[in-house]
Amino acid sequence: MDLKTISQEYLETQKQLHQNPSYGVASLEMAPFVKKIFEYSNFTSISDYGAGKKNLEKKLLDLGLKNFDYFPYDPVFPEYGPPKKADIVCCIDVLEHIEEEYLTNVLDELKKITMKLGFFTIATKPAGKFLKDGRNAHLIQKPASWWLPMMCSRFEIDHLQNIPLGFLLIVKTKSI
Repeated sequence: MDLKTISQEYLETQKQLHQNPSYGVASLEMAPFVKKIFEYSNFTSISDYGAGKKNLEKKLLDLGLKNFDYFPYDPVFPEYGPPKKADIVCCIDVLEHIEEEYLTNVLDELKKITMKLGFFTIATKPAGKFLKDGRNAHLIQKPASWWLPMMCSRFEIDHLQNIPLGFLLIVKTKSI
């Protein structure tokens, strides 16, 4: 059974936002870190959860990363198909955009597809963009202490680092 991760109304809003070329570009800045982790760990696959226009893949290729399986997922782009398992799951500048009532479903889905590591960035401050209804594009603006219990119940935290708009998390799958 597929978990519901977005309302139809918000999906339409996201489709409109993705028409803006400057929407969904955070992965460009994070790609060098993803590349280092990927190469160091000898991974073969990347799942890009909330891939948008696949900027992460484009930047990784520009940086010279070769021979990797790339699995994009984004409900705005149904042609990408469902989320797929991978060695590393990247979820960059996505979680703060999730409707709060669907957040646990999204986190459960991330847990399900993360085979080894997760690389997540989460903004804790307002975005510079607003939705048509006046809400900030960052629907969830909560500190790391709010996010950590939900993350710790699903993953082992390997690394947490403050970044300008929030924090970066590297997580491992939990051992049984």
